[in-house]
Amino acid sequence: MVENTDQTAMIERTWRHILIQGITEKDKRLRKIFKLIHSEEKCKMCSVPFNHVTSPLIKLIFQKEPSPHNPRFCNACEDFARKHQGGAEIELTMLFADIRGSTTLAESMSTTEFKNLIDRFYQVSTDIFIKSDAMIDKLVGDEVTAYYVPGMAGPEYTSRAIRAAQEILTRTGHRDPQGPWAPIGIGIHTGVAFVGAVGSANGVVDITALGDAVNVAARLASNAQAGEILLSQQTVEGAFLDTSKMEKRSLSLKGKSAAFDVNVMRVAPQ
Repeated sequence: MVENTDQTAMIERTWRHILIQGITEKDKRLRKIFKLIHSEEKCKMCSVPFNHVTSPLIKLIFQKEPSPHNPRFCNACEDFARKHQGGAEIELTMLFADIRGSTTLAESMSTTEFKNLIDRFYQVSTDIFIKSDAMIDKLVGDEVTAYYVPGMAGPEYTSRAIRAAQEILTRTGHRDPQGPWAPIGIGIHTGVAFVGAVGSANGVVDITALGDAVNVAARLASNAQAGEILLSQQTVEGAFLDTSKMEKRSLSLKGKSAAFDVNVMRVAPQ
């Protein structure tokens, strides 16, 4: 029992250090290099490219390749997560973005056209997330999720999440006179959540965030109209934003007894 307690404490310290202080300087340099290599498929944690012309060379030099157990991670990061199941409660900023009215949109085009639109949305979002040092959590259906932690995105992690959201709206056409090619609504919330590796010892392991703060971010996104970024007050304070000219809105969120106040951000048309 003491041994298990000590191991759990060690794992928590390890995750807390990675999530708040960051990875080693060597790994930071490698991640910067990997970020510059364009690849549709990358490791969720270290950004090593999987389907690039340099991938065989990277495998030879760094022994990094897609994990046979979880293709979203390289073998090294998946092995780390498997050996360090657990995590730590930290403050982070969570970004949820989804295509608004996707059901109606799907009815207006062929299955292939809708699939291509979703793929394009994924590609745009993941490119922005990787360049802004986010932890990409999920690409599911019409929604993408990313987490900004200080150990990866730096001390301005909240501001970087907001800038990423603005770029998503810009690159999906929300500044264009003819309108967006994908109507996107985004929710951003800053709060404390459990971040770490979850799964079974012999099964698939994933790195994710869990807790009420995550649910709040998801519900903000579901309340955002196309072209809107809903920012919680915690996010506004974390980014030191001047909200004097922003629209204010009070929401009734599932699981919350009191009204939840948000600030509405949009991107200016060209």
